Amino acid sequence: MTLTDLAATIATRKGADPDSSWTAKLLSKGPEKCAEKFGEEAVEAIIEAVKGDKTKLTSEAADVLYHLLVMLAARDVDIADVFAELDRRQGTSGITEKASRG
Repeated sequence: MTLTDLAATIATRKGADPDSSWTAKLLSKGPEKCAEKFGEEAVEAIIEAVKGDKTKLTSEAADVLYHLLVMLAARDVDIADVFAELDRRQGTSGITEKASRG
């Protein structure tokens, strides 16, 4: 499964019954709750990275990616737009790119 596939699955859950889908339930709670859940998952991934448990970090990283896509869907941000932004930055020094954002 690619991120594009996962994003498409999440998009199909947008209008689903919240009682039948965890994704629909998250989305029904609004963008703020989706952002909060993403933050929780990111912290859990950070903890596992610090601990050095590769298996748990892998699992938490999958959770982070899923919740990032849910958060993007909650704000109608298409994953293709995120990929386009990454493409735009490719080949640019991270230091230069960060400085250009002021």
